[in-house]
Amino acid sequence: MLGANTMWGLMSPVSKFIMLGGAVSPFVVTDLRMGGAMVLFWIASFFQKPEHVNHKDMASLFVASLLGIVFNQGCFIFGVSLSSPGDASIITTSMPLWAMVLAAIILKEPITGKKVLGIAAGACGALLLILGSSQHVQQTASAAGDTAIWGDLLVLTAQFCYALYIVLYKDFVKKYSLITIMKWMFTYAFICTLPFSAGDLMQADWGSLHLLEIGGLAFIVVGATFISYMLVVVGQKNLRPTVAGMYNYIQPLVACIVAVCWGMDSFNLTKGIAVILIFGGVYLVTSSRSRKEMEEHKKKLAMDN
Repeated sequence: MLGANTMWGLMSPVSKFIMLGGAVSPFVVTDLRMGGAMVLFWIASFFQKPEHVNHKDMASLFVASLLGIVFNQGCFIFGVSLSSPGDASIITTSMPLWAMVLAAIILKEPITGKKVLGIAAGACGALLLILGSSQHVQQTASAAGDTAIWGDLLVLTAQFCYALYIVLYKDFVKKYSLITIMKWMFTYAFICTLPFSAGDLMQADWGSLHLLEIGGLAFIVVGATFISYMLVVVGQKNLRPTVAGMYNYIQPLVACIVAVCWGMDSFNLTKGIAVILIFGGVYLVTSSRSRKEMEEHKKKLAMDN
């Protein structure tokens, strides 16, 4: 989850940079992610033992592709295009909260004080990083007169859909290999989006793409999609949904580090405190008890009494 969210943290500014060039639209970027990842997962599947997926599970994978890829990626890319990367980064801090609430409702995971404190600490750290950035102030000011509210709502929808996906499919992803799961999810996702993006793909000015923009698209497809989604399945299999969601706070941290390294921002005490809050929050949620652990603890107490 750390690796996946690190690459997603880089994807937001890279996507914005590519779309500002005007050669490709949000539809094209989204479709390239889905189509490119689909091809890579099918190629990878040829190097593993063939795995049969029954019809009922194929239907489940279709719904998973809608929540985890189509709505998540599509809403996020369109949201960033209408809003600013700074505002989008702020809204991504809502995902761990969604994950905690949905896990409590669907999986009956307990909402403990430790979890709430951890999510609050992580959110405060992420907001300190974002709001303390000079870039965020400039971006927010430039986007103030635009249709930013619709972009913000789309990014929020993307976070909710992703949280719902990691909660609903926590146990399902253990049934098959990650290559098989992602192969079919991205195939469904590509089929669903192609009718809407075919026109944009035909009209895209591919010849005007610069080398840096091509490199950015390659990173989005290979790093921020193909590799990241494999890492997410590993995280889903081994972590509780609330814990997996907490790593979302790594994204603004990565954006801050990149800005400092590129000389676009400076590191100060506020950012140092933010880093401590983020990792402290992740530790608190990770170390909190799951429903199974709490039930075992109750049984042990009952036996002792």
